[in-house]
Amino acid sequence: MLTLHTAPEVRSGWDAEPVRDGAVVVEGDRIAAVGPLAQLEARFPGARVRRWPGVLGPGRVHDGPLPDAPSPRERVHAVLKLGAVAIVEEYVDSPELRAAAERNDVLVLPGARPRALVESGRADVAVFDETGACVATVCAGRLVHRRR
Repeated sequence: MLTLHTAPEVRSGWDAEPVRDGAVVVEGDRIAAVGPLAQLEARFPGARVRRWPGVLGPGRVHDGPLPDAPSPRERVHAVLKLGAVAIVEEYVDSPELRAAAERNDVLVLPGARPRALVESGRADVAVFDETGACVATVCAGRLVHRRR
């Protein structure tokens, strides 16, 4: 299923110039397109549209210890709620935590590196409001966090 994630501002990278009234088209676990909403709506008619407030950009890499929580699954979910879709390997402190990350499609990387929204790239998207709080996280094409 095609999903168009749209926001008043879309950034292909957090240091890239913003696209006003932009969108990211997600198909399965991949990005099909990034650009102005009007163009993508015309190019992908019939796609489901999710409208988000704030700034939409690539999912982040959590570069530090994971938040404390009662279980590895909850520790991974706490990171997703921050807009991160990847964690740095040095902070994966147990096989259970690695398994929880893998079950949730959270990447385990050897080090922090900038992420970007690119066509045919993995569909990892995060949306932040004007205060910097995470509104939504899409990890490998799945909406895994939405602030109520």
